[in-house]
Amino acid sequence: MANAFWHVKNCSLFQKLDDEQLAALELRARVRKFPKGTSVYLPNDISDGAFLLAEGRVRICSTTPEGKQCILSFIEPGEVFGELALVEPGPREERAETTTKSTIIALPADHLRDLMESNASLTLGVTKLIGLRRKRVERRLKSLLFRSSRDRLIHLLLEISQQYGYPTSEGVVLGIRLSHQDLASIIGATRETVTTLLGEMQQEGLLLIKRQKLVLLDLPRLTGGGSAKPGNFSPAAGRDNLGRDETGARNGRSAVDNIARSVPGVTRV
Repeated sequence: MANAFWHVKNCSLFQKLDDEQLAALELRARVRKFPKGTSVYLPNDISDGAFLLAEGRVRICSTTPEGKQCILSFIEPGEVFGELALVEPGPREERAETTTKSTIIALPADHLRDLMESNASLTLGVTKLIGLRRKRVERRLKSLLFRSSRDRLIHLLLEISQQYGYPTSEGVVLGIRLSHQDLASIIGATRETVTTLLGEMQQEGLLLIKRQKLVLLDLPRLTGGGSAKPGNFSPAAGRDNLGRDETGARNGRSAVDNIARSVPGVTRV
């Protein structure tokens, strides 16, 4: 458990706990290793604790009644997820699954609640974490409701570049592997729409599509909305005036419903 203790102690959420509290939390913690593509928890599972990701990567997903997947967020090492169990016990609404081989530390909700009652810093940290993720969800709701598929994709690529990008002689390489379907599941579009938009942006010189990675070539133009130079870009046929095809628009509405259900107090507009 020494390795688990190191990860818990170095998690920003628990850094204000004293040695006795950390030792007690370590005794209750359970470490599990998950292969790639394994569910950590499923919708309707009892939310009896939170999780700390020690190694690997986890994505939080929701599924529409039609079976379409919406990716709500990615969890990186050192981050806590499943934290709503600390303030709202009951069945979970999303699915958490590993995208790589991962090591996860399960933290029992009853013990964390006891710590929260005796440690104001931990309570504030959990509150901030929930608030930050709710704010992120609200931004995505606004994006789904008011931006075109192209704008949503550009904003996602810029967001990914801030967290995972690294500069090279070619441009900013996105250091996370996401399939076209993954990108589509995040922005509420179809895989075909994402493939078409990426191809258009490559033709415009905004990015470069390489094997299993994307390179952003022109961040200033992307930041400005990715406006095409005159004569370089013709919108694909069959889209509405927001740049969405009809199927993509339906997926966007489904994604709005899924995201709205993912955080207490957020309802569909």
